[in-house]
Amino acid sequence: MLKQSMSCRARFNMSRTKLDAESIARALSELNASAASPWALVDGKLHKGFQFKDFVEAFGFMSRVALVAERMDHHPEWSNVYNRVVVDLSTHDAGGITTLDFTLASRIEGLSS
Repeated sequence: MLKQSMSCRARFNMSRTKLDAESIARALSELNASAASPWALVDGKLHKGFQFKDFVEAFGFMSRVALVAERMDHHPEWSNVYNRVVVDLSTHDAGGITTLDFTLASRIEGLSS
């Protein structure tokens, strides 16, 4: 189990290089092609708000995301107010947005439906 976890982390660590503006625009377009509502660039971060039926659904979503984020060793900045969850993604050690942020955003999209 530990060996598998370490190889997973090693794979995600290779994605921690800051992307240039063109790469971000291309990846954002690809991400939004299948998103229910679009992600945006806000203050140098990937940003999206989600709305759920109630607090329990919002909290359940956050719990599912937390498990994925922990496995990736990549944690979102987020907030929750009742049925709304706001997510911001960037890779602090890279000083901006990386492929890892887009990978997590894509996984979050899959968990939101």
